[in-house]
Amino acid sequence: MSRLSSFFRCVYNSLASGVTRHNSSGVSSVLKPAQSGPTRVAVAGKKHLVPLVPLEEDELEEQFVRGSGPGGQATNKTSNCVVLKHIPSGIVVKCHQTRSVDINRKRAREIMQQKLDVFYKGERSDILVKKKEAEAKKQDKRRRANENLERKRLFKEGLLVQAAPENDSV
Repeated sequence: MSRLSSFFRCVYNSLASGVTRHNSSGVSSVLKPAQSGPTRVAVAGKKHLVPLVPLEEDELEEQFVRGSGPGGQATNKTSNCVVLKHIPSGIVVKCHQTRSVDINRKRAREIMQQKLDVFYKGERSDILVKKKEAEAKKQDKRRRANENLERKRLFKEGLLVQAAPENDSV
């Protein structure tokens, strides 16, 4: 989960505009999409938007548990880590990125939408396609940088060979 969740960590800006809070009998607020159509979320800080299927709240099981990691008493005594389970698929998302329960709930739902997109669409998922494109672009950039370094090394070796005096005279 760590590689996939780190890829999806910065995906939150455009979903915030499509989410409203509804109080359900004063117990807690429930986040629901404001529109009925697919939600669009920016992938990895890019401007390209990916259409995602909205979550059905009745298909989700939500728990609040104590988080882990650095933070001392603020982490050890508060239950602000959100564990979200999608009952039909069995996918579980755990989100403890901030100290705010509301923000963690929102981020857990965004991550869940992306994981469900990958789960249902498989290799045809827009998220995986964009991730593969980004990785190919990164590898191409690395390859070009290595070629450039090799050219520079060969150029310097050529200059050293030309500058070295010949010791052919006896």
